[in-house]
Amino acid sequence: MSGPIEPLFGTRDENIRLIEQNLGIVVRLREDCLELDGPEEGISRAEAILDDYAALAHQGVAVSENELNSCLRLVTGDASLSLRSLVESGRQRTFGKKTVTPKTLNQRVYLDSIERYDLVFGIGPAGTGKTYLAVAMAVSALLSKRVSRIILTRPAVEAGEKLGFLPGTLQEKIDPYLRPLYDALYEMLDGEKVEKYLERNVIEVAPIAFMRGRTLNDSFIILDEAQNSTQEQMKMVLTRQGFNSKMVVTGDITQVDLPVGRRSGLVDAVDVLRGIDEIRFVRFDERDVVRHSLVQTIIRAYERAGEAANQQLSLKWPEQASAPAAPPAAN
Repeated sequence: MSGPIEPLFGTRDENIRLIEQNLGIVVRLREDCLELDGPEEGISRAEAILDDYAALAHQGVAVSENELNSCLRLVTGDASLSLRSLVESGRQRTFGKKTVTPKTLNQRVYLDSIERYDLVFGIGPAGTGKTYLAVAMAVSALLSKRVSRIILTRPAVEAGEKLGFLPGTLQEKIDPYLRPLYDALYEMLDGEKVEKYLERNVIEVAPIAFMRGRTLNDSFIILDEAQNSTQEQMKMVLTRQGFNSKMVVTGDITQVDLPVGRRSGLVDAVDVLRGIDEIRFVRFDERDVVRHSLVQTIIRAYERAGEAANQQLSLKWPEQASAPAAPPAAN
């Protein structure tokens, strides 16, 4: 490793201690180098992290102490991440007419994952940028000609309203469910360009049912609000992906609007696809919410209420289970 290594250590060597603890190795500072001792896997991982740090330092990339510590926590716990890509993914990017800078580490991981994987799941509460950043990456891929079209789809699930009673044609009834996708597009691109792309089907915004029977080659596909897809719909959409295509699936498993008794396709996919190396799951939490600060407080309050309700249920269950059976009714 070449380049300055002192900034790597952090306050009271906390960064080096972090590497040691998470990778199970010992790091010793010699006159002009670091000496690593421990299991081969841990040493190999540490070498990759240190080489990335040296390359960033050589390029003159400044990483703050807090940012470096946070990145090291992620990369030492997840071998699929690299320090270099994580730091570089935090740079300001231009997506069409919009300039965007990832505001949280999970947003960085998300963008990096979309760049490196063909299928990415972004799971977490509203306001974390899941859909917005996915649309931004889709627009970037289209404008740079890495794909020839964008497919944006959502389940048209009734969340308390009756779809059949809405006024207008079928398309006019469906459009309100797809409005957040249109909104993101119009933020990234000029209105005239969006209209032209929609007219030519370069960009397609459609409910999930319209995906059946298709093979989507050379496309960037986004399935939004995936928690409201059924198991059958999720499998159908995931198997539409064709050659030279990327797919991003976003959703919040705490906001399922499916009828009681129907299992969410997103929840099912997390269980079924867990452990497949070619698929990346990125999980967001309230710390990633980039809306009004009150939104984080609201999310935490609902989480506490849910935990309390589950605890009450678990306390009542043994009492009900142990209660004597009611006597048979008299004839």
